[in-house]
Amino acid sequence: MEKENVYDVLKERGYLQQCTHDDEVRELLGKESVTFYIGFDPTADSLHIGHYIQIMVMSIMQQYGHRPIALIGGGTTMIGDPSDRTGMRSIMTQEIISQNGENFKKVFQKFLDFSDDKAIMANNADWLLPLNFLDFMRDVGVHFSVNKMLTADCYKNRMEKGLTFFEFGYMLMQSYDFYVLHQKYGCKMQFGGNDQWSNIIGGIELTRRKDGEQVYGMTFSLLTNSEGKKMGKTEKGALWLDRNKTTPYDFYQYWRNIDDADVEKCLALLTFIPMDEVRRLGALEGSEINKAKEILAFEVTKLIHSEEDAINAQNAARALFSGGADSENIPTSELTKEELGEGMTVIDLMVKAKLIKSKSEGRRLIEQSGVSVNDSIVSDIGAIVLEKDFTDNKLMIKKGKKVYHRVKLV
Repeated sequence: MEKENVYDVLKERGYLQQCTHDDEVRELLGKESVTFYIGFDPTADSLHIGHYIQIMVMSIMQQYGHRPIALIGGGTTMIGDPSDRTGMRSIMTQEIISQNGENFKKVFQKFLDFSDDKAIMANNADWLLPLNFLDFMRDVGVHFSVNKMLTADCYKNRMEKGLTFFEFGYMLMQSYDFYVLHQKYGCKMQFGGNDQWSNIIGGIELTRRKDGEQVYGMTFSLLTNSEGKKMGKTEKGALWLDRNKTTPYDFYQYWRNIDDADVEKCLALLTFIPMDEVRRLGALEGSEINKAKEILAFEVTKLIHSEEDAINAQNAARALFSGGADSENIPTSELTKEELGEGMTVIDLMVKAKLIKSKSEGRRLIEQSGVSVNDSIVSDIGAIVLEKDFTDNKLMIKKGKKVYHRVKLV
Protein backbone atom coordinates (compact mmCIF):
# COMPACT_ATOMS: atom_id res chain seq x y z
CA MET A 1 0.00 0.00 0.00
CA GLU A 2 1.38 3.39 -1.04
CA LYS A 3 2.32 5.68 1.84
CA GLU A 4 0.08 8.73 2.22
CA ASN A 5 1.61 11.93 0.80
CA VAL A 6 2.00 14.69 3.37
CA TYR A 7 0.89 17.22 0.72
CA ASP A 8 -2.54 15.54 0.68
CA VAL A 9 -2.63 15.46 4.49
CA LEU A 10 -1.92 19.20 4.75
CA LYS A 11 -4.53 19.93 2.09
CA GLU A 12 -7.22 17.75 3.68
CA ARG A 13 -6.72 19.32 7.12
CA GLY A 14 -7.11 22.81 5.65
CA TYR A 15 -3.56 24.15 6.07
CA LEU A 16 -2.62 24.70 2.45
CA GLN A 17 -3.32 28.15 1.01
CA GLN A 18 -0.85 28.74 -1.85
CA CYS A 19 1.91 26.69 -3.45
CA THR A 20 4.41 27.76 -6.12
CA HIS A 21 4.36 24.47 -8.06
CA ASP A 22 1.57 22.19 -6.80
CA ASP A 23 2.28 19.08 -8.88
CA GLU A 24 6.08 19.28 -8.56
CA VAL A 25 5.89 19.88 -4.79
CA ARG A 26 3.51 16.96 -4.28
CA GLU A 27 5.80 14.68 -6.31
CA LEU A 28 8.89 15.91 -4.43
CA LEU A 29 7.29 15.34 -1.01
CA GLY A 30 6.23 11.86 -2.08
CA LYS A 31 9.59 10.61 -3.28
CA GLU A 32 12.26 12.04 -0.95
CA SER A 33 12.93 13.48 2.49
CA VAL A 34 12.74 17.23 1.97
CA THR A 35 14.49 19.82 4.13
CA PHE A 36 12.23 22.87 4.58
CA TYR A 37 12.20 25.91 6.81
CA ILE A 38 9.83 28.25 8.62
CA GLY A 39 11.04 31.53 10.11
CA PHE A 40 9.97 32.94 13.47
CA ASP A 41 10.95 36.49 14.39
CA PRO A 42 11.29 36.65 18.20
CA THR A 43 9.60 40.04 18.65
CA ALA A 44 8.03 38.97 21.98
CA ASP A 45 9.12 36.72 24.85
CA SER A 46 6.55 34.09 23.90
CA LEU A 47 5.01 32.56 20.80
CA HIS A 48 1.26 33.12 20.41
CA ILE A 49 -1.52 31.07 18.88
CA GLY A 50 -0.88 32.59 15.43
CA HIS A 51 2.49 30.76 15.36
CA TYR A 52 0.90 27.47 16.36
CA ILE A 53 -0.31 26.63 12.83
CA GLN A 54 3.30 26.75 11.60
CA ILE A 55 4.46 24.55 14.49
CA MET A 56 1.77 21.97 13.66
CA VAL A 57 2.87 21.98 10.01
CA MET A 58 6.51 21.35 11.02
CA SER A 59 5.41 18.50 13.27
CA ILE A 60 3.22 16.84 10.62
CA MET A 61 5.96 17.20 8.00
CA GLN A 62 8.48 15.54 10.33
CA GLN A 63 6.05 12.69 11.05
CA TYR A 64 6.08 11.98 7.29
CA GLY A 65 9.87 11.85 7.11
CA HIS A 66 10.78 15.42 6.18
CA ARG A 67 13.31 17.64 7.97
CA PRO A 68 12.24 20.97 9.50
CA ILE A 69 14.51 23.93 10.07
CA ALA A 70 13.04 26.20 12.74
CA LEU A 71 14.71 29.50 11.89
CA ILE A 72 14.91 32.10 14.64
CA GLY A 73 15.03 35.55 13.07
CA GLY A 74 17.70 37.02 15.30
CA GLY A 75 18.84 39.23 12.42
CA THR A 76 15.54 40.05 10.69
CA THR A 77 13.93 41.00 14.01
CA MET A 78 16.36 43.92 14.15
CA ILE A 79 14.65 45.32 11.02
CA GLY A 80 11.02 44.24 11.19
CA ASP A 81 8.65 42.72 8.67
CA PRO A 82 6.29 45.26 7.04
CA SER A 83 3.82 42.45 6.18
CA ASP A 84 0.37 42.87 7.68
CA ARG A 85 1.48 45.78 9.84
CA THR A 86 0.41 49.39 10.12
CA GLY A 87 3.47 50.73 11.92
CA MET A 88 7.19 50.14 12.05
CA ARG A 89 8.36 47.50 14.51
CA SER A 90 10.09 48.83 17.62
CA ILE A 91 13.85 48.35 17.68
CA MET A 92 15.03 45.65 20.10
CA THR A 93 18.45 44.85 21.55
CA GLN A 94 20.33 41.70 20.53
CA GLU A 95 20.16 40.46 24.14
CA ILE A 96 16.35 40.65 24.27
CA ILE A 97 16.02 39.07 20.82
CA SER A 98 18.35 36.23 21.85
CA GLN A 99 16.42 35.52 25.07
CA ASN A 100 13.10 35.53 23.21
CA GLY A 101 14.56 33.03 20.75
CA GLU A 102 15.54 30.72 23.62
CA ASN A 103 11.94 30.82 24.86
CA PHE A 104 10.72 29.81 21.39
CA LYS A 105 13.07 26.80 21.36
CA LYS A 106 11.39 25.34 24.45
CA VAL A 107 8.06 25.22 22.59
CA PHE A 108 9.56 23.75 19.40
CA GLN A 109 11.14 20.95 21.42
CA LYS A 110 7.68 19.77 22.51
CA PHE A 111 6.67 19.17 18.89
CA LEU A 112 9.89 18.31 17.03
CA ASP A 113 12.59 15.67 17.42
CA PHE A 114 15.97 17.43 17.16
CA SER A 115 18.06 14.28 17.73
CA ASP A 116 20.44 13.13 14.98
CA ASP A 117 19.70 16.21 12.83
CA LYS A 118 16.06 15.13 12.31
CA ALA A 119 15.24 18.80 12.85
CA ILE A 120 17.52 21.85 12.93
CA MET A 121 17.39 25.05 14.94
CA ALA A 122 19.13 27.93 13.16
CA ASN A 123 19.42 31.68 13.74
CA ASN A 124 19.76 34.09 10.83
CA ALA A 125 21.78 36.45 13.05
CA ASP A 126 24.69 34.07 12.33
CA TRP A 127 24.89 35.18 8.69
CA LEU A 128 23.02 38.52 8.63
CA LEU A 129 24.88 40.39 11.39
CA PRO A 130 28.39 39.94 9.91
CA LEU A 131 27.28 41.17 6.45
CA ASN A 132 29.04 44.07 4.78
CA PHE A 133 26.48 46.45 3.25
CA LEU A 134 28.32 47.05 -0.02
CA ASP A 135 29.06 43.37 -0.54
CA PHE A 136 25.45 42.46 0.23
CA MET A 137 24.03 45.03 -2.20
CA ARG A 138 26.42 43.81 -4.94
CA ASP A 139 25.70 40.11 -4.33
CA VAL A 140 22.00 40.24 -3.46
CA GLY A 141 20.51 43.69 -4.12
CA VAL A 142 21.42 43.46 -7.80
CA HIS A 143 18.88 40.63 -8.24
CA PHE A 144 15.86 42.65 -7.00
CA SER A 145 13.71 45.05 -9.02
CA VAL A 146 12.33 47.93 -6.95
CA ASN A 147 9.40 48.26 -9.37
CA LYS A 148 8.48 44.61 -8.81
CA MET A 149 8.96 44.81 -5.04
CA LEU A 150 6.58 47.77 -4.78
CA THR A 151 3.76 45.65 -6.26
CA ALA A 152 3.97 43.25 -3.27
CA ASP A 153 1.05 43.60 -0.85
CA CYS A 154 3.36 43.86 2.16
CA TYR A 155 4.81 47.10 0.73
CA LYS A 156 1.70 48.48 -0.97
CA ASN A 157 -0.14 48.45 2.37
CA ARG A 158 2.50 50.72 3.87
CA MET A 159 3.05 53.17 1.00
CA GLU A 160 0.43 55.70 2.12
CA LYS A 161 1.74 55.95 5.68
CA GLY A 162 5.37 55.84 4.64
CA LEU A 163 7.73 52.95 4.07
CA THR A 164 11.30 53.34 5.29
CA PHE A 165 14.29 51.91 3.44
CA PHE A 166 15.02 50.15 6.73
CA GLU A 167 11.87 48.03 6.31
CA PHE A 168 12.20 47.84 2.53
CA GLY A 169 15.30 45.71 3.09
CA TYR A 170 13.32 42.99 4.88
CA MET A 171 12.46 41.10 1.69
CA LEU A 172 16.14 41.00 0.70
CA MET A 173 17.08 39.65 4.14
CA GLN A 174 14.43 36.90 4.14
CA SER A 175 15.27 35.96 0.55
CA TYR A 176 18.92 35.70 1.55
CA ASP A 177 17.92 33.35 4.39
CA PHE A 178 16.45 30.89 1.88
CA TYR A 179 19.58 31.08 -0.28
CA VAL A 180 21.90 30.48 2.72
CA LEU A 181 19.80 27.58 4.05
CA HIS A 182 19.74 26.03 0.58
CA GLN A 183 23.53 26.17 0.43
CA LYS A 184 24.11 25.11 4.03
CA TYR A 185 21.48 22.36 4.50
CA GLY A 186 20.11 21.62 1.04
CA CYS A 187 16.84 23.34 2.03
CA LYS A 188 14.37 23.07 -0.87
CA MET A 189 11.20 24.62 0.55
CA GLN A 190 10.12 27.60 2.57
CA PHE A 191 6.80 27.62 4.39
CA GLY A 192 5.02 30.51 6.06
CA GLY A 193 1.75 32.28 6.75
CA ASN A 194 -0.12 33.55 3.72
CA ASP A 195 1.15 37.08 4.43
CA GLN A 196 4.69 35.84 3.63
CA TRP A 197 3.99 34.96 -0.03
CA SER A 198 5.95 37.89 -1.54
CA ASN A 199 8.98 37.26 0.69
CA ILE A 200 8.96 33.53 -0.16
CA ILE A 201 8.83 34.28 -3.91
CA GLY A 202 11.81 36.62 -3.43
CA GLY A 203 13.84 33.78 -1.86
CA ILE A 204 12.93 31.36 -4.65
CA GLU A 205 14.01 33.86 -7.30
CA LEU A 206 17.28 34.69 -5.53
CA THR A 207 18.21 31.01 -5.09
CA ARG A 208 17.39 30.26 -8.74
CA ARG A 209 19.52 33.19 -9.94
CA LYS A 210 22.53 32.50 -7.70
CA ASP A 211 22.49 28.69 -7.53
CA GLY A 212 20.66 27.90 -10.74
CA GLU A 213 18.36 25.50 -8.87
CA GLN A 214 14.61 25.34 -8.41
CA VAL A 215 13.31 25.65 -4.86
CA TYR A 216 9.70 25.91 -3.73
CA GLY A 217 7.33 27.76 -1.45
CA MET A 218 4.08 27.02 0.31
CA THR A 219 1.88 29.21 2.48
CA PHE A 220 -0.73 28.28 5.05
CA SER A 221 -4.00 29.68 6.25
CA LEU A 222 -3.92 32.26 9.00
CA LEU A 223 -6.07 31.21 11.97
CA THR A 224 -9.38 32.98 11.34
CA ASN A 225 -12.95 32.39 12.48
CA SER A 226 -15.98 31.79 10.26
CA GLU A 227 -16.32 35.58 9.77
CA GLY A 228 -12.74 35.88 8.51
CA LYS A 229 -11.43 37.63 11.64
CA LYS A 230 -8.14 36.56 13.26
CA MET A 231 -8.61 34.21 16.19
CA GLY A 232 -6.58 34.31 19.38
CA LYS A 233 -7.54 37.73 20.68
CA THR A 234 -8.80 37.83 24.27
CA GLU A 235 -9.77 40.60 26.66
CA LYS A 236 -6.21 40.39 27.99
CA GLY A 237 -4.67 40.63 24.52
CA ALA A 238 -3.05 37.82 22.53
CA LEU A 239 -3.52 34.13 23.35
CA TRP A 240 0.05 33.27 24.35
CA LEU A 241 1.64 29.82 24.46
CA ASP A 242 3.59 30.73 27.64
CA ARG A 243 1.67 29.77 30.80
CA ASN A 244 2.98 32.89 32.56
CA LYS A 245 1.25 35.10 30.00
CA THR A 246 -1.90 33.03 29.37
CA THR A 247 -2.73 30.47 32.07
CA PRO A 248 -3.59 26.91 30.95
CA TYR A 249 -7.10 27.50 32.34
CA ASP A 250 -7.62 30.70 30.30
CA PHE A 251 -6.14 28.90 27.28
CA TYR A 252 -8.54 25.96 27.75
CA GLN A 253 -11.51 28.28 28.24
CA TYR A 254 -10.80 30.17 25.01
CA TRP A 255 -11.21 27.00 22.93
CA ARG A 256 -14.10 25.74 25.07
CA ASN A 257 -16.03 28.91 24.23
CA ILE A 258 -15.42 29.33 20.50
CA ASP A 259 -18.33 29.64 18.07
CA ASP A 260 -19.98 26.41 16.89
CA ALA A 261 -19.07 27.25 13.27
CA ASP A 262 -15.34 27.22 14.05
CA VAL A 263 -15.12 23.86 15.86
CA GLU A 264 -14.38 21.58 12.88
CA LYS A 265 -11.76 23.94 11.41
CA CYS A 266 -9.95 24.28 14.75
CA LEU A 267 -9.98 20.52 15.38
CA ALA A 268 -8.41 19.99 11.94
CA LEU A 269 -5.74 22.69 12.25
CA LEU A 270 -4.85 22.58 15.95
CA THR A 271 -4.97 18.88 16.88
CA PHE A 272 -3.76 15.54 15.51
CA ILE A 273 -7.24 13.97 15.74
CA PRO A 274 -7.92 11.87 12.56
CA MET A 275 -10.05 13.70 9.99
CA ASP A 276 -12.92 11.16 10.10
CA GLU A 277 -13.33 11.95 13.80
CA VAL A 278 -12.87 15.68 13.16
CA ARG A 279 -15.75 15.63 10.67
CA ARG A 280 -17.95 13.62 13.06
CA LEU A 281 -17.33 16.04 15.91
CA GLY A 282 -17.77 19.07 13.68
CA ALA A 283 -21.18 17.80 12.52
CA LEU A 284 -22.63 17.66 16.06
CA GLU A 285 -25.47 20.10 16.67
CA GLY A 286 -27.17 21.89 19.53
CA SER A 287 -25.79 21.16 22.99
CA GLU A 288 -23.92 18.14 21.56
CA ILE A 289 -21.37 20.46 19.93
CA ASN A 290 -20.16 21.33 23.44
CA LYS A 291 -18.67 17.82 23.64
CA ALA A 292 -16.59 18.64 20.56
CA LYS A 293 -15.51 21.95 22.11
CA GLU A 294 -14.39 20.13 25.26
CA ILE A 295 -12.32 17.71 23.18
CA LEU A 296 -10.79 20.60 21.22
CA ALA A 297 -9.94 22.56 24.37
CA PHE A 298 -8.49 19.49 26.08
CA GLU A 299 -6.35 18.40 23.11
CA VAL A 300 -4.88 21.84 22.36
CA THR A 301 -4.16 22.52 26.05
CA LYS A 302 -2.50 19.08 26.34
CA LEU A 303 -0.29 19.75 23.31
CA ILE A 304 0.80 23.24 24.33
CA HIS A 305 1.04 22.67 28.09
CA SER A 306 0.61 19.10 29.40
CA GLU A 307 -2.02 16.43 29.94
CA GLU A 308 -2.07 17.31 33.65
CA ASP A 309 -2.77 20.97 32.82
CA ALA A 310 -5.53 19.94 30.43
CA ILE A 311 -7.16 17.68 33.06
CA ASN A 312 -6.95 20.40 35.73
CA ALA A 313 -8.39 23.03 33.40
CA GLN A 314 -11.22 20.71 32.35
CA ASN A 315 -12.07 19.80 35.96
CA ALA A 316 -12.03 23.46 37.03
CA ALA A 317 -14.27 24.45 34.13
CA ARG A 318 -16.72 21.61 34.81
CA ALA A 319 -16.82 22.38 38.53
CA LEU A 320 -17.65 26.02 37.93
CA PHE A 321 -20.20 25.48 35.19
CA SER A 322 -21.80 22.12 35.92
CA GLY A 323 -23.57 23.11 39.10
CA GLY A 324 -21.99 20.10 40.77
CA ALA A 325 -20.86 19.71 44.37
CA ASP A 326 -17.83 21.94 43.91
CA SER A 327 -19.96 24.90 42.94
CA GLU A 328 -23.38 24.31 44.47
CA ASN A 329 -22.83 27.07 47.01
CA ILE A 330 -22.09 29.72 44.39
CA PRO A 331 -24.89 32.36 44.33
CA THR A 332 -26.84 32.14 41.08
CA SER A 333 -29.24 34.43 39.26
CA GLU A 334 -31.20 33.89 36.06
CA LEU A 335 -31.25 35.94 32.88
CA THR A 336 -33.67 35.38 30.02
CA LYS A 337 -32.49 35.37 26.43
CA GLU A 338 -34.92 38.21 25.80
CA GLU A 339 -33.24 40.29 28.52
CA LEU A 340 -29.80 39.52 27.07
CA GLY A 341 -30.94 40.36 23.54
CA GLU A 342 -28.02 41.21 21.23
CA GLY A 343 -25.78 41.65 24.25
CA MET A 344 -25.58 43.32 27.65
CA THR A 345 -22.75 45.27 29.22
CA VAL A 346 -20.88 43.57 32.05
CA ILE A 347 -21.78 46.49 34.30
CA ASP A 348 -25.53 46.18 33.55
CA LEU A 349 -25.33 42.42 34.15
CA MET A 350 -23.63 42.99 37.53
CA VAL A 351 -26.31 45.51 38.52
CA LYS A 352 -29.05 43.02 37.57
CA ALA A 353 -27.30 40.24 39.54
CA LYS A 354 -27.09 42.62 42.54
CA LEU A 355 -23.31 42.26 42.59
CA ILE A 356 -22.91 46.05 42.61
CA LYS A 357 -25.14 48.85 43.85
CA SER A 358 -24.40 51.31 41.05
CA LYS A 359 -22.83 51.56 37.61
CA SER A 360 -20.14 53.88 38.97
CA GLU A 361 -19.09 51.10 41.39
CA GLY A 362 -18.85 48.74 38.40
CA ARG A 363 -16.73 51.21 36.42
CA ARG A 364 -14.40 51.67 39.38
CA LEU A 365 -14.02 47.90 39.88
CA ILE A 366 -13.23 47.33 36.19
CA GLU A 367 -10.67 50.15 36.16
CA GLN A 368 -8.99 48.44 39.13
CA SER A 369 -9.00 45.03 37.30
CA GLY A 370 -11.42 43.75 39.92
CA VAL A 371 -13.95 42.06 37.62
CA SER A 372 -13.54 38.77 35.70
CA VAL A 373 -15.97 37.06 33.34
CA ASN A 374 -15.29 33.34 32.82
CA ASP A 375 -11.94 33.85 34.54
CA SER A 376 -10.81 36.55 32.08
CA ILE A 377 -10.20 40.00 33.56
CA VAL A 378 -12.49 42.69 32.12
CA SER A 379 -10.41 45.70 31.09
CA ASP A 380 -13.02 47.71 29.14
CA ILE A 381 -15.83 49.45 31.06
CA GLY A 382 -17.99 49.06 27.95
CA ALA A 383 -17.36 45.30 27.62
CA ILE A 384 -20.36 43.36 26.31
CA VAL A 385 -21.53 39.87 27.26
CA LEU A 386 -22.97 37.88 24.33
CA GLU A 387 -24.92 34.62 24.22
CA LYS A 388 -21.80 32.78 22.99
CA ASP A 389 -20.02 33.67 26.26
CA PHE A 390 -22.36 31.32 28.15
CA THR A 391 -21.06 27.75 28.45
CA ASP A 392 -23.95 25.29 28.80
CA ASN A 393 -26.06 28.43 29.41
CA LYS A 394 -23.90 29.44 32.39
CA LEU A 395 -21.51 32.33 32.87
CA MET A 396 -19.28 33.09 35.85
CA ILE A 397 -18.63 36.58 37.17
CA LYS A 398 -15.95 37.17 39.76
CA LYS A 399 -15.84 40.39 41.81
CA GLY A 400 -12.63 41.11 43.65
CA LYS A 401 -10.70 38.06 44.80
CA LYS A 402 -13.40 35.98 46.46
CA VAL A 403 -16.92 36.86 45.27
CA TYR A 404 -18.21 34.45 42.62
CA HIS A 405 -21.61 34.73 41.01
CA ARG A 406 -23.09 32.44 38.36
CA VAL A 407 -25.60 33.68 35.77
CA LYS A 408 -27.90 31.12 34.16
CA LEU A 409 -29.34 31.88 30.73
CA VAL A 410 -32.94 30.66 30.58
